[in-house]
Amino acid sequence: MVITSTSNQQMKHIKELLNKGKERRKEKLFVAEGIRMVAETPRERLEKIYVSESFLRNQPDLRGLDLSEAVIVQDQVFRQISDTQTPQGIMAIVRQSEQSLENILAQEDTLLLFLENIQDPGNLGTIMRTAEGAGVTGLIMSRDTVDIYNPKTIRATMGSLYRMPFVYVDDFCDTVHQAKKKGVCVYAAHLKGTEYYDRKDYRQSVGFMIGNEGNGLTKEAADCATDYIRIPMSGQLESLNAAVAAAILMYEARRQRHL
Repeated sequence: MVITSTSNQQMKHIKELLNKGKERRKEKLFVAEGIRMVAETPRERLEKIYVSESFLRNQPDLRGLDLSEAVIVQDQVFRQISDTQTPQGIMAIVRQSEQSLENILAQEDTLLLFLENIQDPGNLGTIMRTAEGAGVTGLIMSRDTVDIYNPKTIRATMGSLYRMPFVYVDDFCDTVHQAKKKGVCVYAAHLKGTEYYDRKDYRQSVGFMIGNEGNGLTKEAADCATDYIRIPMSGQLESLNAAVAAAILMYEARRQRHL
């Protein structure tokens, strides 16, 4: 059987999951699109795979992915439900998964990112992808941070979504205090920082706080930090892109830990 209409209930369901964060949260599902994202999905979390007719005819390297139970979708219909301009012809409905705060804080040699109200999906996805590369042990996000299961965020993670521990918290400042009680030294990237970021020692348990793209950290959040640090900048810039700033700090920690 081939799905030939966007009015099909399964297609409507996919569109709802792609477009509505409320629906994703309610069902605890999301849509992963593209060969890499679907192939890297843990098998126990795969609900259903959808492929276009042309994808099925000209199958690329599937990295061991089993398509025996995949639902076939007419090419035109697949293009209409896809969230990308040039669909690869494969997508899947996947079960969400979130680590517990307790497990993230219980790790040794902790390297954490505390993200407050990050709003750009691409920024969040890039931060997560970079965090995996830098050896970050967990992402802790305020509840008002953009949905990690937003389709743009998912694409930007390039699969790190499945491997990087993360959690959303209701009380951001209280969580920072919990981390500090566990021995984590938490630094706020802040314009009022008196020391440059590369003057600090990040070889012990450490966390970096990154704030909203336009407004930075709230005063309440920044005041929870152990200390402020700043990234030196020339010209008339006041701040860097949130993902860029996070990358600079994460990789300085990695550099120090691998000396």
